[in-house]
Amino acid sequence: MSDQRPPSSARAFSARFNRRQLLSAGSLGFLGLNLAQLLEGEALAKTAPAAGRGLAPIKSCVLMFYYGGPSHHDTWDMKPDAPLEVRGQFQSIATSVPGVRVSEHLPRSAKIMDRLAVIRSAHHKMSNHNAAAVEALCGRTPAKGDLELLANDPTTDFPCFGAAVSYFTKRPTGGSLVPAHVALPHVMYNVVKLPGQTAGFLGPAYEPLQVTQDPNRPDFRVSEIELPAGLTLAELENRQALLSRLNSQMTAEPADQGSMSAFYRRAFDLLRSDAVRRSFDINQEDPRVRERYGRNVHGQSALLARRLVESGVRFVNVHDKITNGLDNWDTHVNNFGRLKDQLLPPCDMAFSALVEDLTERGLLDSTLVIMLGEFGRTPKINKDGGRDHWPNCYSVVMAGGGVTGGLQYGTSDKLGAYPDQNPVTPGDIAATIFWRFGLDLNVELHDATGRPLRLATGEPIYGLFA
Repeated sequence: MSDQRPPSSARAFSARFNRRQLLSAGSLGFLGLNLAQLLEGEALAKTAPAAGRGLAPIKSCVLMFYYGGPSHHDTWDMKPDAPLEVRGQFQSIATSVPGVRVSEHLPRSAKIMDRLAVIRSAHHKMSNHNAAAVEALCGRTPAKGDLELLANDPTTDFPCFGAAVSYFTKRPTGGSLVPAHVALPHVMYNVVKLPGQTAGFLGPAYEPLQVTQDPNRPDFRVSEIELPAGLTLAELENRQALLSRLNSQMTAEPADQGSMSAFYRRAFDLLRSDAVRRSFDINQEDPRVRERYGRNVHGQSALLARRLVESGVRFVNVHDKITNGLDNWDTHVNNFGRLKDQLLPPCDMAFSALVEDLTERGLLDSTLVIMLGEFGRTPKINKDGGRDHWPNCYSVVMAGGGVTGGLQYGTSDKLGAYPDQNPVTPGDIAATIFWRFGLDLNVELHDATGRPLRLATGEPIYGLFA
């Protein structure tokens, strides 16, 4: 196995900040460290091998994450022959694939079923939302499920998929300088980014460019790629020249530190790049396209994801309703009313529009689209008309990237309680993502304690691409 040690932790990063960097931060502090740290990772990127099995490696992945745990019984894996307390209130409808049926509240997705593959046998053991999110977004099983321990324990601070892809893939030469990984628009609990949303032990250089503004707002903007008010391009050039002079005076530098000036120059390039700004300028879209995705935060986030894919961003996380309020997918109460009236319509609209739009633009084959939550819901409906946490079986939907359309992969038992055939773990989903990017699954990472970890704990789901 090859040995790819990640950059040092954020603590070590701060400890190594030398005089030249402090001077740079003083004169260039308007940049923040978000872009500069993000761009630092590109200097350590690795060349990816061929994907194999006759499939070209994908160029991008869009992962749409539905926090709270969508009910698989009421969406993609309905059980019409089960008792009423399991099958619930919804009816199933036909899809574009004969014999395949989904919830009546997914009418748009039903029309594109011939481009979708549904995994009906995903499972893991984490019943806490945050621990389960680590499973879903990192493909790793955390040792503990407590919120505070997850946020501080170096043995569970795993990198999310986009961070790992950013670390191990090499940017093409030439072209516009776009971020490798973008996440939008929600952050867990609106307070702290927990494992699953971060680069973890890979360090701050591989953090996603986090967009927190609502792209549906008429004044939507991404301040990280805009020159601050009052600063001209000429002044920006002068500050870059100052940094270059500082660098020329510092000839000795620790080998593991690299040249921060190179990373700041890349940040300068982003600030100068019209192509980057255009990719985030969603207001340039045809109003009819915007309506097609849905004029709401989720729909416009999905549309922004398509624009970012077009511009060359490798990994885009679209997080839906990552809050601690009652507007997420945690339907312990009034499961059917909330799904029908609040949750499923914008999800169905955004997801189907993204798949159709990527198809029409010739981007679906090179872009893997994934729809998932951190777990499913209980087979039996509770006394409040809701369903509770259920990691033992749930559904994951994929499209593009070579996925066989119309495929139903794996099955659950007659109550949708446990996998029956072809069980799939989050580690298998992780391995599938990395394999489709052409990464070597045998490569090792080392966490903050030095413990070696295989890139993915599972194996690619080759049957999705038959």
